[in-house]
Amino acid sequence: MRTFFAASVMAISVLAAPMVQAETLSDAFTSAYRHSNLLDKQAATLRAADEDVAQAIATLRPVIEYTVNSGYARSQTTAGGAFTDGLSTSFELSASMMLMDFGRRALRIEIAREMVLATREALRRVEQEVLFDAVAAYVDVQVKGQIVSLRESNVRLVTQELRAAQDRFDVGEVTRTDVAIAEARLAAARAGLSAAEGDRMVAREAFKAATGSYPKNLSALPRSPRLPQSMEAARSVALKTNPSILQAQRSVTIAELTIELAKSNFKPTLSGSVRSSIADTGIERQSLGLVLNQEIYSGGATASSLRKAIAGRDGARSDLSQTGVIIGETVGNAWAALMVANAQVESGDRQIRASQTAFDGVREEASLGARTTLDVLNAEQELLDARVTRIQAEAQRYLGVYRVLQAMGLLTVEHLGLGIPTYDPAQYYNAVKNAPAHSARGKKLDRILEKLGK
Repeated sequence: MRTFFAASVMAISVLAAPMVQAETLSDAFTSAYRHSNLLDKQAATLRAADEDVAQAIATLRPVIEYTVNSGYARSQTTAGGAFTDGLSTSFELSASMMLMDFGRRALRIEIAREMVLATREALRRVEQEVLFDAVAAYVDVQVKGQIVSLRESNVRLVTQELRAAQDRFDVGEVTRTDVAIAEARLAAARAGLSAAEGDRMVAREAFKAATGSYPKNLSALPRSPRLPQSMEAARSVALKTNPSILQAQRSVTIAELTIELAKSNFKPTLSGSVRSSIADTGIERQSLGLVLNQEIYSGGATASSLRKAIAGRDGARSDLSQTGVIIGETVGNAWAALMVANAQVESGDRQIRASQTAFDGVREEASLGARTTLDVLNAEQELLDARVTRIQAEAQRYLGVYRVLQAMGLLTVEHLGLGIPTYDPAQYYNAVKNAPAHSARGKKLDRILEKLGK
């Protein structure tokens, strides 16, 4: 009588019972972080943004070039006269530098720096997605495994009921209909087991995609992280820390700087140059010059660029406002889903207790001839459904906590205290922000890239 109940309790206890030498959730997080192609791609995008800062800073420095001209020439001094020919070669070294551009270069540097900060927030958003996929896959593997255990127990129990119905039929206590009902229910139970095993295989593949390897011996889920006391408190944190809103804020700053850059295009530029050349004839030349340049008329392109920048700023501000609305909604939805899951878990506990009592009673009554085989099978099915629903609700409650954390912008390695060696976005930036060439600094960059595994 208690076989199904004992097997079910054993399956549910997977979430609570510790395992020896098991793979923990922290292990899954670590594997997901280290094997994520999405994180690698975003980190590469961030390094490219770092180089934009280096390129903008490089415009503050002179450009030094050399030119070597060599050619053959043939000429005739007078009509009918003799021809002269020969090779001529000259070498020129030049240096030029923008002396004054009324803030254009400084603005471009600030824009590039803001782009770096915005890209860092994008990296943090991807980090959250990777970690959530890991915990979701971890929980799903456990849930699917528990459901397989329940389905196996269900097959064993229905098999017992079929044998009991056959025995009672042999002695004339029940009709052939009772046996057929049990046979049909056994076929359905086996089909349910096959479907559950298929779902478990799918969950294992999702786990491998999220972490880089198949699950082995998964340990019990740790205690879920703490959340704020109320939805409003969670929403307040989200509006300050969610990477999407921080990235949108950076976008507004970039748009405002772009307006200032467009305004500076109405002003002149002053550049200087130094040149020195020598020809094979021994003639040497040196020159020093200043060039003041300003656009007088561009067909309206410069004014149009300014208007476009202003429109872009207005659009960025609207995006920021809408991002706040979306984040507030996301927190609210995640919080509501968590409350629903909590209620479903509590209801599930009561349903299981009632279904277990009903199943035990119906089975006892059936042994006395007061209940049919169909009554027993229906009661067993209700108990099975109640346990499956309870397992799924518990999983949703656990994941609900991480959904709220993700909406708040706190589902990160640092906040969870995982101790995972993470990508340091400042390390590469600090190495390239001054635009190093191939020198000792260039070798330092090579060492940094090697350390980052690139």
